[in-house]
Order: sequence, then C-alpha cells, then structure tokens
Amino acid sequence: MNQYVILNANDNVAVALQDLMAGTVISDLETPVTLQEDVKRGHKFTLQALSKNADVIKYGYPIGHVTEDVVAGQWVHTHNLATNLKDQLAYDYQPMTIPNHYQKEPERYFMGYKRDNGKVGIRNNLYIIPTVGCINPLLDIFVQQFKALHPDNGSFDNIIVLKHPYGCSQLGDDFEMTRRILVDAALQPNAGGVLVFGLGCENNQMDGMKAAIEAYEPINPDRMKFIISQEVKDELGDALDLLEELNEAAKDDHRVKCPLSDLKIGLKCGGSDGLSGVTANPLLGRLSDYIVAQGGSTVLTEVPEMFGAEQILMSRAKDQPTFEKIVELINEFKAYFESYHQPIYENPSPGNKEGGISTLEDKSLGCTQKSGTSPVCDVLQYGDKLKTNGLSLLQAPGNDLVSSSALASADCQMVLFTTGRGTPFATYVPTVKVASNSYIADKKPRWIDFDAGQLMNKSMDDLADQFIDFIIETASGRPTNNEQFGIHGIAIFKNGVTE
Repeated sequence: MNQYVILNANDNVAVALQDLMAGTVISDLETPVTLQEDVKRGHKFTLQALSKNADVIKYGYPIGHVTEDVVAGQWVHTHNLATNLKDQLAYDYQPMTIPNHYQKEPERYFMGYKRDNGKVGIRNNLYIIPTVGCINPLLDIFVQQFKALHPDNGSFDNIIVLKHPYGCSQLGDDFEMTRRILVDAALQPNAGGVLVFGLGCENNQMDGMKAAIEAYEPINPDRMKFIISQEVKDELGDALDLLEELNEAAKDDHRVKCPLSDLKIGLKCGGSDGLSGVTANPLLGRLSDYIVAQGGSTVLTEVPEMFGAEQILMSRAKDQPTFEKIVELINEFKAYFESYHQPIYENPSPGNKEGGISTLEDKSLGCTQKSGTSPVCDVLQYGDKLKTNGLSLLQAPGNDLVSSSALASADCQMVLFTTGRGTPFATYVPTVKVASNSYIADKKPRWIDFDAGQLMNKSMDDLADQFIDFIIETASGRPTNNEQFGIHGIAIFKNGVTE
C-alpha cells in the first residue's frame, strides 16, 4: 500500500494513506520530505515550508491558510489551519465543460417495477405513513398482525413504517414542510402500496393530505388507502383489512427490464474522514457520471457541505439560469444560518476532524467529488421531486437523517451514502453504505455494503466497473444491509414555530 497520495499537481500537502511515524522519509518526491511528527491515516502533511497566512492547497484549491510558519513534513490540521471562507458572496458565471469519462458506453438495464403513473421503482415496498406522531405506537401492532398472516411480507419486498414526531402543533411553512415530505413519501416510486394513518384531531388533516397528493397526480385507490383512527371503532382491525386490500392489489407485481435512464440515485456522505474525498466520494462521482451518460439522474444535496466548493459546481451549470439558481441555493442557505445567529463555518464535526478533515473547504471539496464531472442541469428546493434527467442539486442541510430523507422525497429510488467513520442510519429507500477505508468496512460488516478502500490496491477504472455492476444488481433486487437488518427511517427538516 502507498504511504500517501497527492490529489492534484498544484497541492502543497499530501494525505497519509496509513498511520505514519515521525521521522518517516517520503523519498520518492522530487524533494524528499521527512515527517516532523506522527501523521494518522487521512490526515495531511506539508510538502514544502509555508509562511504564516499562506494558503494550504488540496484538490488543487485552497482549503484555508496556515496560522503559523510551518516546515516541510509538518502535520497540518485544526491547530495550525484556519478557513478562508466568508459569508454571502457575489459570483460570476464562468462556464467549464469537462468531458464525461463515459461517453460511448453500450446501453444497460436493470430489473425494476413499472408503475401506472410512468415511474419506475427498484423495490415493491409497503409504506405506512402516520399523519401525526401521536399514533406511532399503534403502527407496529398492526404490522405485527399483518406479518403474522404473511411472514414473507406478502406481495411486498419490505414493510416500512415512516415514524416521525410531527404533524401537529406546527405553524406556517414548518407545518407545510412536514406535509410535503409525507406526501412525497406516499408518491415514492418504490411504493407498491401505501397506507396513510391519521388520528383525526391533528393539524395535518387527512383531507389536506389527500388534496396535496392529488395536486401531483390522481390517487389510485387500489394502491393508496387512508384511515382516521378516531372515526372508526376498531382501528387495528380496519387497518389490517386495508393492508390485505393493498396486498391483493400488488400480488401480480413483477420486475421488468428497464433502461438505466429510469434510475434516480441520491448522493450522500456522513461520518466523513480524510479519505472520503480520496476514495469513496470520487467513486460515487464516477458512478454518477456513468448514470448521467446512460440518461439517468443523480442528485447531490447537503448545501452547507458545498460551501467552499460552490464555484466548481457553478462553473458546471448547464446555462446562466441554472448558475443563478445555484447562487441562490448557496446564499439562501447562508442566510438561513445568519437568521439564527449561527456561524456558517462551524462544520466539520468532531468526528470529521478526528478523521483528518480540518476546515469546511477541506470537507466540501471532498464531499462534492460525489457529483463527478457532469453538468449541473437543475436545482431543486427541499421537498421538490426530480424534474429532469442528469445531475441536480437539492436544497437540504448537512444532517445525515434529513438529507437522506430529502433524497428519497425527491424520488431517488436509492441513496448512496459514503462514510469513513461509519453510521447505521438509512432512510426509507435502499441506502448503500460505501466505506472510504477498509478498516471501517471490516469493522462494521452489517453497516457497510461496499468497500471503496479497495482503491488503495486497485485502479479507479477497475473498481468503478465493479461498483457499477454492484449498483445495477442492487437496483434489480439485491438487498442492502439496511434492508436485511430492517433499518429504515425518515427525518424532516424543521424550521419554524411549534405552538
């Protein structure tokens, strides 16, 4: 295994690929460097002396400046490196076109479920959606009743309860946000059947839910059922009857051959380390470019983790109006921070720092590698559904739970989630965990689905081919770890008043 990697010819730091001891000589450089102190895996060391306030260059871009004079071979991290970032900025459109690595690939297919509304699912799941958190305790009971009759989940691949604590005592946009995300879930292409379960007295009234769903498309009464528990004598028995009706409606569902242009994939990272931008995120970037070249869709979110790399994304906007949407996306999210008098550049987290990420620029330049090199075709607001094929950006925070759920709400049938530190969370669509290093892949086999740490010993071309095959198999029904172990969740962005 190599000791280090230099990510761009203009970089003045290298990233350690293994724990390196003080005194280690990096002898294969034009000017050999002796490490002045221990440097852990994923952390950075200087390739040359830098004067105080000099920029530290990684990925070919500044990730901050040194706060003191440093010598060649010195560990550079939060103790001697500070951000260069400012608050809201003005930007100029400077378009840049990067040829897609995959331009003349043969058309490929996966096995999916064709829906009556023209959408395509990669799972035939049963979603049970509470309108309000008050009724969460009831949901597991009638799922247990249904599974007692159908131990194999009946006509469905998975039965997923989307528990959440909201739906009442919310006002204004905060309430509308909750309703919108629940409606998005009801219309998710992976849903073979949906039961919307209400209480009756909540703010999130069932009539409002139905109207919001019908604003998108007509309700299919065979595939979507509704119950208000305060209006029936036996809510458990009645709910079980409705589940049986959904099960009957889905009994003849089967997979059919679908082009990859029908695939919509969310791109996400969490628990990142210093290798995330070296291995797992670039691997997702290659996958994204491949899906886009096949006519499919990918979605990049976590807006705060674009700060510091936003100008790269802006330069890839397909046109001036899209560029202006990206500017608005970035500056509006900065304004959101400012409205609560919070620092915009508090990120990265303690775990990120332990793993070798020093500043938000460092994190963002690594995070945005997930988008590959494709043009940005559209910008979506939180709760929006995909409108066009290609690469889109989605407004959502960096919070893993909320941003993963936002990707599922946008109609992504699958979320690819890179991690260097490890995390068990998964949203309500198949969530593929991609490890940035083999250590966490070996340590957490029930969490990790694919080990991008193999890039330490394999070429990107070879591993990308392997990963593409793996994703097509997953889209065609291969279960992810979160599915095998029943780990599903939904989280909703809260921004408003609770009465």
